[in-house]
Amino acid sequence: MSSKDWLEKDFYAVLGISKSASADEIKKAYRKLARELHPDHNPGNTQAEDRFKAVSEAYDVLSDDKKRKEYDEMRQLFGSGAFRRGARGGGTSFDLSDLFGEGSPTAGGNDRRFGGAGFSDLFSSIFSGGGGRPGARRGPSRGRDVEAEVVLDFRDAVNGATLPLTLRAPGVCDTCHGSGAKPGSVPRTCPVCQGVGLTTVNQGSFSFSEPCRECQGVGTIVDVKCPECGGTGGITKTRTLNVRIPAGVADGQKIRLSGRGEPGARGGAAGDLYVLIKVREDNLFGRFGDDLTLAVPITFPEAVNGVDLTVPTLDAPVTVRVPPGTPSGRTLRVRGKGVPRRDGTHGDLLVTVDVVVPKDLPEGARQALEDYAQAAPRAPREHIERQVRHG
Repeated sequence: MSSKDWLEKDFYAVLGISKSASADEIKKAYRKLARELHPDHNPGNTQAEDRFKAVSEAYDVLSDDKKRKEYDEMRQLFGSGAFRRGARGGGTSFDLSDLFGEGSPTAGGNDRRFGGAGFSDLFSSIFSGGGGRPGARRGPSRGRDVEAEVVLDFRDAVNGATLPLTLRAPGVCDTCHGSGAKPGSVPRTCPVCQGVGLTTVNQGSFSFSEPCRECQGVGTIVDVKCPECGGTGGITKTRTLNVRIPAGVADGQKIRLSGRGEPGARGGAAGDLYVLIKVREDNLFGRFGDDLTLAVPITFPEAVNGVDLTVPTLDAPVTVRVPPGTPSGRTLRVRGKGVPRRDGTHGDLLVTVDVVVPKDLPEGARQALEDYAQAAPRAPREHIERQVRHG
């Protein structure tokens, strides 16, 4: 958790508690929200997943007495506008760019001049008295999340599939193993910051840490750069993953694969991989939630007299009984022949019959139809005809 995040977020509001809440109240609020928002209870709901992360983040700070005290003090300090006043109350205003100089990072942007650190990491050193202490350097950091998109056939989306997914993402240079130096040479310790990557700047009664300008916050200086990565220590790599797509995924759904994202820095955990699912249309089946849909044409005599239809499913064909007198557009349900669910059950197959009106009839069939028209009862539309007659 970075200090900049502390300034931007109201953790009390996230948990729905007051600033005077006790430790038990904080824990109770967290457990209630965590149960409601847990990804296992909200599959495919990215909004619930983001809220779950925010709740976990808030609880991590407010459940720790030391972190909570620092958070409260920092929010109070900036809320009072203390950093817009002169260090000794003389009325001279300054902002954070005055402390770090031109080109300083803002809004969490990363820059190699600061060893890959963003504004939030530098800001934390202001309140920790970072100075030139070795402990002020960054430790392991989590890798970034990665997003990818796959296009599936309709039946693979319903039944599940395993497919290769090729990704391009930053990784450690294999030639210099991340040092940035040409093989056979090594980076030397920065003579200005002594390898810490930070130097101290005095502002009135405050002391602030800023990235060392000599080594750009890295702590070492590369005299002979690696020809592969140009001294950065990292290159873009291509990797192929075999991704298991669970049965029943829907078009537009996102699947999270934990730890399959970008590798972490300095031994940190890898980020997550989010796979966006796109599903091709099928030439027979449609989908409505966990149910499959199928349209089947029938003739007028079949609708009048009834008929047994053999229809396909995603495994074996089944027989559907169309009762006599079935109107066009009626939907018949075949239970258990739809999309697999996570609990092991299946949706249904919805068969909609469509009475087909032929464009051309042979003479014998046309004559038979005319005989039928003479003998059949009229359609019940008297109420419409009365409205036509009387306006």
